[in-house]
Amino acid sequence: MYEKKIMDQCVNSCLEGMQKGEGGPFGAAVVKDNKIIAVAHNTVVKSNDPTAHGEMNAIREACKVLNTFDLSGCELYTTSEPCPMCMSAIIWANIKKVYFGCTVEDAQDIGFRDEHILKFLRSGCSEKNILDLEAVDKCECEKAFDYWRNDIKKIEY
Repeated sequence: MYEKKIMDQCVNSCLEGMQKGEGGPFGAAVVKDNKIIAVAHNTVVKSNDPTAHGEMNAIREACKVLNTFDLSGCELYTTSEPCPMCMSAIIWANIKKVYFGCTVEDAQDIGFRDEHILKFLRSGCSEKNILDLEAVDKCECEKAFDYWRNDIKKIEY
């Protein structure tokens, strides 16, 4: 169930981060059973880490707090529609509900660029001017896959 007070915390977190020069206008919160587990903001500039988006930081923190990589039963609040990377992380974390404020188009209007990534993904990853993917050494790499396949002590995720 959407709670304005949670989105307000996302906005306050990213405003604080921007005032410190840590990153852009992206704040996020992970919530479980109407309790905030983690609130974070974009720290791409501060950490020199292009993956340090608000959603990613909130997911990482929530996983630490809950001591799990599985955030089933959690919801995510974010100041902007998640980018493709964050969307993938949300899905990997098993979060099934996301509340967002601004859209991808709104983010593009202020200089953030998701469209080229979406174009690449829509093209079936064939846009070589964006990213050139080349498969190599499959036989060698299959050794690791075989180990995983046969490991009876593995923790699946």
